[in-house]
Amino acid sequence: MKDQIGQVAGKIWRTLETKGEVSLAQLPKILKEKDATAYQGLGWLAREGKVNYRTEGTRTFVSVVK
Repeated sequence: MKDQIGQVAGKIWRTLETKGEVSLAQLPKILKEKDATAYQGLGWLAREGKVNYRTEGTRTFVSVVK
């Protein structure tokens, strides 16, 4: 499971590098991953300080730290 989450974290990183900022709700759909796996991968990146979060109203967006 840890390997799978790490692979999804890499997929998230590449996606955010390409697309820029993405809605948190749309991320699993863009990745074509289960919600739980996508959010665990995102947590991995957040723990490493590699992503930024921004809230606009009720929506949350994520992007890579530049």
